[in-house]
Amino acid sequence: MSVAPSRSRRATDDPAWAKALVIGVVLAFLALVLIVPLVAVFAEALRRGLDAALVAIANPDAMAAVKLTLLTAAIAVPFNAVFGLCASWAIAKHEFRGKPLLITLIDLPFSVSPVVAGLIYVLIFGMQGWFGEWLVDNDIKVIFAVPGIVLATVFVTFPFVARELIPLMQEQGTSEEEAAISMGASGLYTFWRVTAPNVRWGLMYGVLLSNARAMGEFGAVSVVSGHIRGLTNTMPLHVEILYNEYDFVGAFAVAALLCLLAVVTLVLKTAVEAAQPGAGRGGH
Repeated sequence: MSVAPSRSRRATDDPAWAKALVIGVVLAFLALVLIVPLVAVFAEALRRGLDAALVAIANPDAMAAVKLTLLTAAIAVPFNAVFGLCASWAIAKHEFRGKPLLITLIDLPFSVSPVVAGLIYVLIFGMQGWFGEWLVDNDIKVIFAVPGIVLATVFVTFPFVARELIPLMQEQGTSEEEAAISMGASGLYTFWRVTAPNVRWGLMYGVLLSNARAMGEFGAVSVVSGHIRGLTNTMPLHVEILYNEYDFVGAFAVAALLCLLAVVTLVLKTAVEAAQPGAGRGGH
C-alpha cells in the first residue's frame, strides 16, 4: 500500500540558499559590468568638479559632436520607423515570393560587424569607390560627411523596429484587417485605422531601441566619418579623441552626457512598457 506524498514539489520550490545564491550572482554580475562602470564614468567626469565637466561639454567641438549625434538620430530613427513598419506589415500580413530573403536581409546588420558595414560604404562612395568619381565631379560628399554617417547609422539600426513588430503582427493575425476590408475599407485606410493602432506600443519600443543604438554607434561611424573635429565627430568619436589626448575629464564628461541620454531612453522604454495594456509589450 503506497502512501501519497503530503504535497507535490513545484519546480520553483528551491531551497532558500539556492535562490539567494542565484540572486547574489545576478546582482554581482550587474554590479561588475553595469553599475561600477557607470559610477566610474561619472566619478571621473566630476573629478575636478561640476564646473570643469560643464566647461568640457560646452566646448565648441563637444557641442558640435552633440548636435551631430542628435541630428543623425533624428534622421536615422524616423527612417527606420517607416521602414520597420512597412517591412513588418508586408511580412506578417501578406504572402509573397522572397519573404525569407527579406527577413534575412533585415537580420543582416546583426551578423555583420559595424566596421565592415562602414567599410562597405567607403568602397561604394569613397574617392576610389564605385561612385567616387561621379560624386567628386558633381561636388557631392558622402564619405567624411554627414550623409555617410547617417547611412552607416541607418544600416546598423534598421533591424530594431522591424524585429520588434514582426512577431507582434504575426501574433495578432489578419482577422481584423480582413473584417475591415470585407466592410469596404481600403488597404491604406485599414493599415492606418486597424493595423497601426494595434502595434503602436511595439513601434514606440522599437524606436527607442533604434535611437539608443544610433546615439551610441561607434564602429561604422568611425570608418566613414574621417574624425574631423567639429564637423564629423559624433559623441562616441569625440570621447575617443579626448581620451587619446589624455583629456580624461573632458572625455568622461562627454561620456557621462551620453550615459544620461541612454538613461533617458531607458526611462522612456520603461514608461512605454508600463503604459501598455496587459502584462507584455504585445498587449493591445
